[in-house]
Amino acid sequence: MTGQIILVRHGRTALNAQGRMQGRLDEPLDDVGRRQAASLGAYLSAELGPDDIVVSSPLQRARHTAEAIAAGREVIVDERWIELAYGEFDGRLQSDVPATTWAQWRNDDSFAPTGGESLQEVSSRVVDACAHWVAFATDRRIVVVSHVSPIKAAIVWALGADLALSWRMRLDTAAVSRLAVAGESASLTSFNETHHL
Repeated sequence: MTGQIILVRHGRTALNAQGRMQGRLDEPLDDVGRRQAASLGAYLSAELGPDDIVVSSPLQRARHTAEAIAAGREVIVDERWIELAYGEFDGRLQSDVPATTWAQWRNDDSFAPTGGESLQEVSSRVVDACAHWVAFATDRRIVVVSHVSPIKAAIVWALGADLALSWRMRLDTAAVSRLAVAGESASLTSFNETHHL
């Protein structure tokens, strides 16, 4: 079997439904999110063998989604997969962010909102996590349950692309994307799968 890293965005929360930026706010899944997690569990747990591994961001919306997929197996929490810190914008509506701030964010990978984190910082920790888990994925599946920004950073890493590409990706809640592992690198084989929902 070829190794695979399966990237899963967590199920929906109330803040997702409201169009708010969650960042490090540790919100639980809402009713829709719990149903999405159950659907992910039914979809992915059937693929997993005894040697496959389930990894999660430390935030509860990711952990609870990962537990539904793990179906009783251990979930390994990896802090590197935590969501980007939006700082002063945590909990705010996306429409509350000034247009000039969005423009700066899109054009400067080193920009970070007050109290927050830049895309470069997210990318640095996610690339480190990818290099770590690729070593375990040579002949097994590694399921990683995370958030929009880290998953996009992992895909940018796999594609060898510029971080600016992340702004051109749409990633839905409870979506699945897949990386095939070859040696120390990976290639994108699917993106934003939602047919299981």
